[in-house]
Amino acid sequence: MDNTRAPSNTLVLAFKEDPALTEMMRLRVSSLQRSGQKRQDGERLLLPHEAVYRLDFPNQELNFSRWYFSLAAHGRVTITGISQLWTPDLTHLMTRQLLEPIGTFWRNAEDPEDSPLKWLEADMQEFGERIAELAKVRKVMYFLFAFKDAAEAANLSCSVEFTLDK
Repeated sequence: MDNTRAPSNTLVLAFKEDPALTEMMRLRVSSLQRSGQKRQDGERLLLPHEAVYRLDFPNQELNFSRWYFSLAAHGRVTITGISQLWTPDLTHLMTRQLLEPIGTFWRNAEDPEDSPLKWLEADMQEFGERIAELAKVRKVMYFLFAFKDAAEAANLSCSVEFTLDK
């Protein structure tokens, strides 16, 4: 990640946590646990180390350019795109709505704190391109962020840069 100034035809969008949707999905899990019911076939329940994030697209004509992410300390973060467009009817998340590939970046516990993050470059490139493709038909897109190996949301900064199709 270099610090050169982005050209004016670029757009950098930050992933924002969606606390209301995350809480709604946590309530679904606790409701099932309390009532002793099982999840629906193919339903994907939110795990305790996961949260829902969103990207809002002010422009639909985007081309993926690059990722910006930082993680203070060590840990692993995975980002899974969701093809579902949530509506107020509280539809459940189904596993078939999770996109491939997922984005993963990490810093191992034995790595120095100032060492660069590691990531699977080809997957992150394809993932970014997939987001740009979906942005052409969406105003918003949702993601599951999973925090593992001591990673925490408070230590994360994640955004994606697009160039504008003009």
